[in-house]
Amino acid sequence: MSVGRRRALGLSWGAMAMVLVVALAVGSQGGSAPPTDAERAQSISEVVRCPTCRSQSIADSDAPAARQGRDEILRLVGEGLSDAEVKQWFVDRFGTDILLDPPKRGVSALVWALPVVSLGAAAAGLVVAFKRWRPGHRRVSDSDRALVERALDQ
Repeated sequence: MSVGRRRALGLSWGAMAMVLVVALAVGSQGGSAPPTDAERAQSISEVVRCPTCRSQSIADSDAPAARQGRDEILRLVGEGLSDAEVKQWFVDRFGTDILLDPPKRGVSALVWALPVVSLGAAAAGLVVAFKRWRPGHRRVSDSDRALVERALDQ
């Protein structure tokens, strides 16, 4: 392949990469219109745990308590409460366990931080171990060199 053909091929790949980057940047920009009350209620419903199922959000559950929770969220959003205020309304009544992603304080902060700290310590330990195992530039003694030469001559 000629140099000119390689250069053209490289430019075409570069152009395609730029188009992809621009398309992703434009596509990732959401609409500038504020979310509707229904969109906000849906978003909040996805982070509030169903009080009876406990393993699902109230957005995903069909339990009567989940339906009541969705209705309550829609009512509170309609009254003009912010997303944080609606979540706090649920926390005040059910405790922080009602949120699928509870605040990271106290023991729950430890649960989130401990794996990260452990991974960091393990990575640091591996780095130290690999540095120690790396062969260094050691000088070979004359006696070692003679021993190898005798072994090769046999």
